[in-house]
Amino acid sequence: MAVSDQEEDFATMFEASVKARQFARGQTVEGTLVGIGPKVGFVNIGGKGEAEIDVAELKDADGDIEFSVGDRISAMVVSTSGGIVLSRKGVRNAQTQRELEDAYQSGMAVEGKVVQEVKGGYEVRIARERGFCPLSQIDIARTNNPAAHVGQVYAFRVIEYKNGGKDVVLSRRKLLEEQQQVDAAEVRKSIVPGAVLSGRVASVLDFGAFVDFGGGIQGLLHVSEMGWSRVTSPSEIVTIGDQITVKVLRVDDATGKISLGLKQLQDDPWAMTASSYAVGQRHPGRVTRVADFGAFVELEPGIEGLAHASTFAQSGGSKGWDKKSVPIGMTGTFQIMSIDPLQKRIGLSLVDEGAADLTSSEDDATPVTAPDQPIGSMADQLRDALGKK
Repeated sequence: MAVSDQEEDFATMFEASVKARQFARGQTVEGTLVGIGPKVGFVNIGGKGEAEIDVAELKDADGDIEFSVGDRISAMVVSTSGGIVLSRKGVRNAQTQRELEDAYQSGMAVEGKVVQEVKGGYEVRIARERGFCPLSQIDIARTNNPAAHVGQVYAFRVIEYKNGGKDVVLSRRKLLEEQQQVDAAEVRKSIVPGAVLSGRVASVLDFGAFVDFGGGIQGLLHVSEMGWSRVTSPSEIVTIGDQITVKVLRVDDATGKISLGLKQLQDDPWAMTASSYAVGQRHPGRVTRVADFGAFVELEPGIEGLAHASTFAQSGGSKGWDKKSVPIGMTGTFQIMSIDPLQKRIGLSLVDEGAADLTSSEDDATPVTAPDQPIGSMADQLRDALGKK
């Protein structure tokens, strides 16, 4: 059965997409010029994949195109997003020791092929010459598989040229860092408070995760900003390599630190359900955190209240608040004593177990008569507790 034109077009696009992923930015490639349009030229770099190059880079100093269809050209990969884009700027095909020395003096990049691993780095062939690239200079990040660079053609900077070209030391890292600085300037422009950006999780620590936006720019997604419910471990939410969307909360111009949020892109449970709570109601709750002045109790995911230490009569007595008597994870029935919707605060009191059903659900929340002297807002409770120390 004949393959439809649509299927063939899809197959072509798929193969081109796969081809693009086989190349890396900063890599120097060689191909055949197969077409020259008004603005871009097309270079066949193998298979059905074609790369694009700006026509301006095919012109000489007089503005005339110095290449013809069928010519072989060398260029650097500057983008692989949505296709391969090439550039000839800053790349030189050094054929002799004199040209290699000139590249060293001028700082111009030269293209070379990584031939093999040697002690401490790689042997690189530059036309008929050979150079050495230290392991630390082959890439910005150290790879777990050093052999992955063997056989690749990259652009290098000549950082040492001694003994008439017998000792040539190369660095690919310096070129990548320069490109990273250019990319970083572009990325910085998009990172402003309120911006919603996509990034890759670069590391996960006890207090949060660092998200990489490219160009070496990273922001901190603190554990407290990962979800409306209390998150105990960042690894429960994200893992290294995850592509996530976050909101920029703050940017410190002095230090360059970027604070990110994930929960801000989710529905706020307070806005959705807190209006259903009322003073005097009883709700089942779970202790999530214990402080010097009381215990924080989760009534539902994202909705927490504070039960003051004085409400746990059995734990304190005349000696004061014994935090150990109220373990995290403890469940019970709590009465709502105060609500401050603007500050998102709920004051709670533990109900006497003898007078409450500890297994009741929120759907069975029971309104009761508030005491003549309510405990007050959580802010008042906190001030009182701190004032007694």
